[in-house]
Order: sequence, then C-alpha cells, then structure tokens
Amino acid sequence: MNLVDDLIDFDQYFDEQQDESSKVRPASEFAQEVIDSFYGETSAKSWTSTGFQKVDGCFELRGSEVTLWTGINKHGKTTLLSQVMLSVMGVDKKVGLLSMEMPPHKTMAKMVKQASGVESPSIPYIHAFHKWTDSRLWILNHVGKLPTKRVKAIVVYMRKVLGIDHVVIDSLMKCGMGTDDYNAQKDFIDELCSIARDTGVSIHLVAHMKKGENERTAPGKFDVKGASELTDMVDNILIIWKNIRKADKPNDPVVAAEPDGFMRVAGQRHHPWEGSFAFWFDKGSQQFREHQHSRPTFIDLNLLQEVA
Repeated sequence: MNLVDDLIDFDQYFDEQQDESSKVRPASEFAQEVIDSFYGETSAKSWTSTGFQKVDGCFELRGSEVTLWTGINKHGKTTLLSQVMLSVMGVDKKVGLLSMEMPPHKTMAKMVKQASGVESPSIPYIHAFHKWTDSRLWILNHVGKLPTKRVKAIVVYMRKVLGIDHVVIDSLMKCGMGTDDYNAQKDFIDELCSIARDTGVSIHLVAHMKKGENERTAPGKFDVKGASELTDMVDNILIIWKNIRKADKPNDPVVAAEPDGFMRVAGQRHHPWEGSFAFWFDKGSQQFREHQHSRPTFIDLNLLQEVA
C-alpha cells in the first residue's frame, strides 16, 4: 500500500487540466480512429473484468468512463467495490482510493480479508499482501470532507503522476457539497466525466440512496440521493441491494437458499445490457460469491516465504 499525503499541492494538476486550446484539432486527425471503429480490433479487449465470471460479457470496466456505485446505506456497495478493485489489481491494473469515510488501515483490513478468503489472515500473509500492493494500490491518507476542486485535482494527479487506471471516490457526500446543492453536484459530475474522457482513467464514484419507506424493496436509479444529473451524466450505474428478508430470517431453510444481495446494472452508455446479478455473501472473508455453495477464494501471493 502506498499512502498519498494530503499535504501535496494537488491544485496545480487540476489547473493544468483546464487548458482547452490543445483540444481544438483538425477533423482529419481522427481518420484512423474512425477506421479502427469499423475495421479494427474490438475495444472489448481493453476492458477489465469485475472478477465475476457471470458478469463478464454483460458488464466490464472501461477506461475513460465514470461509474456510479449506489445503494442503501450498509447494503455492501463499498465492500463489493473493494472486491472488484482487488480483482483489477490482480490483472496488474493500478488503483487509487479516495476512501474518505474510512481510515486507510480499516480499508486495508477489509481488503486483506477478501484477498486471503478468511476472517483472520496470518501475519505473514498480511505482510505479503501489503508488499504485493506496492505497485498496484495507492490510498489518499485523509478521512473527512475535501473541497470539490481538491478531489478533482487528486484524481488528475493520480492519473498523470502515478499512472493509475482506476480511481475510487468514496463517497460523494465527502466531496465538499451540500446534500441539496444540486448545481454543485451537477458541475462536479460533469467535470469528473471530462477528466475521465481526457485522461483515460476509469472513475468509480460511491453515492447513497434516499431513505425509502423500507429496505425490502429494491431501489432504482431515481432513488439516488442528490441531483438528477448524477445518473444522467455518468457512463454506468450500478445499484447494490441487500436481501433484508434473508437477513431477518436466518433460520428459515427456504429463505436460506436465497441470495444475500444483488448487483443491478441500471444503465450503460456504451453497452446495451441491463439487468441484475445475484450474490451470496461470506461474512468472515467479506467476499461476494457467485453461487450459493461457492467457497471463498484466496490470492496466492507467492511471497509468504520472503516475509515469514
């Protein structure tokens, strides 16, 4: 794990991003890209899997896009996103976390559980895991709100200086805007989308849902707390929902076979598929599993002997 000090002067990186003059180009420069869109290799080869086989082909992670991860509080969106980012690092993609709701050591504790597949990883495994993340994971050392301009500048810094492929912002409510300041939220989303398009980085933004009458009804994209542009302007919308019925009846054998939760792909700008996936949750390892009887998996780091 690499900690990014919050005292760095990030603003200069975002200010550099504002020079629009270099974007005005002769139309002829795009000829090869147009040819590639007709006859080149499919862009899907550059997409990154979420790590779940049954999701492949329906939804993957793409560069230059902003994905909104949303759901009711405590329904597992941060935990599922952590597992997906772990899979992303497993294929040598670099990840940057602005986890402003949780201190770095707690973020890493969750992730090392998911990596090891057990509730209490051994000390050698914990050391090996942190060594493994050194070229793959950077975390902003900050808990609490940050001004929106600073958040955007950090994203640009992570992409331009550290070469990060996927940046996670957890969450929108920590990005310096009031919950009812819809104009600021709209501008923030618009600028995140611009940063993603201009730099090629994939941005993952966590947002909360409005409080409904109960948690037993699966929410939709119109239930996202905040400006309507949050769902209108992002490229992808993922809704995470916990099966409260199962949580309320742990000893019912019929209910026990039901999934623990669902991930709904509620919108993709560049892919036609929409729908839901069922998952079963292993509390000890904090892993979401694809099938009812699947056992937790682990990452064999091949580094244990070096740090034992």
